[in-house]
Amino acid sequence: MASRSFDIDAPRWDQSTFMGRLNHFFNVTDWRTVVLPDSRLDEAKALVAQCRAGSVPPGTTEEQLHYAKKLYDSAFHPDTGDRMNLIGRMSFQVPGGMAITGFMLQFYRTVPAVVFWQWVNQSFNALVNYTNRNAASPITPKQIGVAYVTATSTALATAVGLNLYTKSVQRHLLETSSMMENVELCWMQKAPPLVARWVPFAAVASANCVNVPMMRQQEILNGIAVTDENGNKLGHSTKAAVKGITQVVVSRITMAAPGMIILPIIMQRMEKYKFMQRITFLHGPIQVMLVGGFLVFMVPAACSLFPQRCSMAVSKLEPELRDSIVSRYGDAVQRVYFNKGL
Repeated sequence: MASRSFDIDAPRWDQSTFMGRLNHFFNVTDWRTVVLPDSRLDEAKALVAQCRAGSVPPGTTEEQLHYAKKLYDSAFHPDTGDRMNLIGRMSFQVPGGMAITGFMLQFYRTVPAVVFWQWVNQSFNALVNYTNRNAASPITPKQIGVAYVTATSTALATAVGLNLYTKSVQRHLLETSSMMENVELCWMQKAPPLVARWVPFAAVASANCVNVPMMRQQEILNGIAVTDENGNKLGHSTKAAVKGITQVVVSRITMAAPGMIILPIIMQRMEKYKFMQRITFLHGPIQVMLVGGFLVFMVPAACSLFPQRCSMAVSKLEPELRDSIVSRYGDAVQRVYFNKGL
């Protein structure tokens, strides 16, 4: 049985190490939690609140408390405690991401298909970015709209531009094939189709570099709330915001990279076999399932690259904030802490 003094907010795994964070995010990004009803999530939130208040219900085990905290962390925002929308949760990244990414990789040949699936993906990303923002820095509907349009336009421009470019290269190769040696021609004809399959990843990576900063522009403009080790608020820092957002961008690109880079190579080789040529109608579902296999591991792995409770040395803060902290606390505060978001 759990004692009344059980600290439910104490991390089960060491958050200073990658493996500790990986175990944590395997726990909270578990895609199975998305099928639970809101009533079950609210029960978990209530149990977490009771435990924090020191009134653990009699007969409650530590395992039950750990599971309640898992549901709470997967479904409720760490800053506000509000239940997050289903599609924007990190636990929805596997089912949502595998479907969208799988179809982006399958339907890459025509411009209309590229435009449609990039638009779907950026709409999904915008919702995820908004849901997992640092809620201490509010954003207006206008800023959300600008961020969405900018990121979507960037993704579409990259995807359509590269799609047209690879087609022009292929046409050029066909026109000049009679003047090439067989070995050289063989290599040149194989390269463009594979490059074309990587166009969705290039679009996703470039859009992430725009989408995340734009959706969290208030943090860059006005700073992110920073605290000392004990959670006491010290002020707002734009440098801390830039560091946190940069880490999120790197994590998002890393999350997508293996599936969107390795899977096209696998599919290109598999499509040469006769049995694959007979089931072309299943290529889309096959890619969706394979992407899901990558994301089951890559979602928690990418989230684990950096601590969610990010830190920065006081000496690297803006002069005004640094001087303010030194004048109040002297050398007692060496680092500040903040929620970088996901």
